[in-house]
Parts: sequence; C-alpha cells; structure tokens
Amino acid sequence: MKIYQISTLQALALGYTRSVVTVKELLEHGDIGLGTFEDVNGEMIVIDGACYQAKEDGTVLEADPEMGVPFASVSRADFMPDFEIEDIADIEKLKEVLTLKIEEDFGLNSMHIARIDGAFSRVCARSESAYRSQHIDLKDILAQTQCDFVFEQIAGTLVCIYYPDYMDGINAPGWHVHFLSLDRSRGGHVFDLSIEKCRIHLAKINHIEIQLPSEPAFDTYSLKEASGDDIKKVEQGNGKDQ
Repeated sequence: MKIYQISTLQALALGYTRSVVTVKELLEHGDIGLGTFEDVNGEMIVIDGACYQAKEDGTVLEADPEMGVPFASVSRADFMPDFEIEDIADIEKLKEVLTLKIEEDFGLNSMHIARIDGAFSRVCARSESAYRSQHIDLKDILAQTQCDFVFEQIAGTLVCIYYPDYMDGINAPGWHVHFLSLDRSRGGHVFDLSIEKCRIHLAKINHIEIQLPSEPAFDTYSLKEASGDDIKKVEQGNGKDQ
C-alpha cells in the first residue's frame, strides 16, 4: 500500500504554504488522510473519499475541489481486522495503545494509518484561519491565527497517521491525529482527548510517493533549518509553549 504526500513537513514548518495540488487532484490518490490548505487555512480531514476543512472555530465544511493544498498525506488503505478499546483517558494513552499494536506486528519502521470510530468524552482540538506569507515559520503563523476548542460527549472519527523516527522532517515522527464528528459538522487537529469506547482500524503502509512543489520559490527554503522542537510543538501539540 502507498501513502501519497504533498511537500514535506520541513517546508511547511518554514512557511511554504502555497498550493502544490488542488483538493480534487489530492483525492485522486487516496480516500483517507489529513493535512492543511493553502495559507494554512484550516485543518484537513479526508474520510470516505471526501475532504473536509475544519475552520478556526471548529466548524467543518466540505472543501472546495479547487482549494489549494500545500501539505497533506492520503492513502487508499487496506485495513487489518479491527479491534475495540474502552476508557482511554488521554491522547498519550491512545498513542501508546496504537504504537504497541504496530510493534506487535513488527511495524515500527513502517508508516501506518488508523481510522478510529467511536464515542468521545472530550476532544481538545485546534484549527486556524488563513495567513498569507512567505518564509514565516509555521509556529509564528499559528501564534497569530490558531484557536483551541473542546468538544464534549461527541461521536466521530479520528484519522491518525504514523511516521517512523527516521522520517523526521519528511513528516512528524510518531502519531498525528485529526478529528471529524459523526455529523461532519465539527473537527480539527487533536492534542488531547478521552475515549469512552471506539473501534480501531489499522493499515500498514510500505510505499511513499512525495509530490514536491514545482515553483522556483520552493528552492529558496533551507529545509534543514526547521527545529525539531518547533515541529513537535505545532504538529503534535496545541502549538503553544508547554
């Protein structure tokens, strides 16, 4: 199975937020995944072949097919037999469960996608509004545009993508999680949660295709300069100082 990725996280972290492909073009390569939109205009959730945009207030719209995409990962996943879990207190416990499962299947050096459907006591998430810029770090953009919100007693789906440590910079190592409510009205990038009961579908990915930007401006970025701590903060946390 293949994962199709637009650009690299290093480029996004250093402020390359221009369109590389459209939403319509992205969906030709996968029916589940996550990412963001041109100028970091909200969080992206791809489920069941549809692409959704989580706005800065946590409301969700189906994305316009012509919207630009600077960074995303999607796949046509062939999920393994699913399993259920209950009473997960926080996101670190969920990541621990997922990592243990892929370790049992000898998959820590591979990429994975998880789809998690269930009932959540709370989902702590964030999204952001558009900010047109060039060479402004993502952490500085999010400091101005992002909003945090909490959904309580809500049913929905988590889309989770795992990249191994050695792919740091191409994407964020570890698990990256986005949420979409069952009624497709609310969602965002998740930095904490608690689960009542859910069903987990996992897929192992052993092939990656990366579509890099073609415009000359991409080559003006020094992609080794993005701080690992900054990437971890904005991609796997709430984007604020801990």
